[in-house]
Amino acid sequence: MTEQDQSNPQVSDYTAVGGGPAIASVVDLFYREVLADPQLVDYFADTDLARLKRHQVALVSQVMGGPVAYEGDDLAAAHAGRGITAEDFGRVVEHLVGALRAHDVPTEIIDRVVGALGATQGDIVSTH
Repeated sequence: MTEQDQSNPQVSDYTAVGGGPAIASVVDLFYREVLADPQLVDYFADTDLARLKRHQVALVSQVMGGPVAYEGDDLAAAHAGRGITAEDFGRVVEHLVGALRAHDVPTEIIDRVVGALGATQGDIVSTH
């Protein structure tokens, strides 16, 4: 444990993983993997990826307890009509977990991120 960890046991996940630059790197790898996935790539055909990455960095930062607030569209509105299946949602989560692992994010932090994402599934997955 580092000195900072000993003096401040309440370090956020955001700080523990390296803050904004680390999360931006995770998100960049995440989208490289998602866009290389033939099952998912079509969802992003007409998407402003730079804007989407900025929103994703903010969302992941907020989920990890960082000082950043997600100010993008409501998740349900942003994903409405896209026909996202539970299987597709699961694949996206798998890619995010892979990107987090590639950046040596501790398992307990990954588990918290996955838990937060799981809570959003109903807003993202189509019911039809």
